[in-house]
Amino acid sequence: MDTNEEKTPKAARHVNYELPACPVEATLELIGAKWKGIILFYLLDGRVRFSELKRLVGCVTQRMLTKQLRDLEAGGLVNRIVYAEVPPRVEYELTEEGRSLEPILHALKDWGEQHAMKLIAARHDAESLKAENPNT
Repeated sequence: MDTNEEKTPKAARHVNYELPACPVEATLELIGAKWKGIILFYLLDGRVRFSELKRLVGCVTQRMLTKQLRDLEAGGLVNRIVYAEVPPRVEYELTEEGRSLEPILHALKDWGEQHAMKLIAARHDAESLKAENPNT
């Protein structure tokens, strides 16, 4: 069952992104959803079939992966290629604009390896302690 949310594009927060609106916010509007960064990262290696992308990303549902890919396509970052075959074959690849995100995606990966994993572990430890001792 489709919802209106899926059919109606999300409205931009700003009419334009000239100052004082922030270009960082504009970028995050295009790539800032739970699965978009990892989808873009896996597409750096080239064209990928939908089923392979779903396997690479992992625990994303087919519906959510489809939605995120449609958003990335609407944003001009991903191309969808449909082959007239039985069964149908669908592949995705980065556009030139999407490919321009490569250094940013690699920088995010490097930062994650250096910092994010430790921060997430520390947050998990703090949450565990709080759950064990709720009155402290």
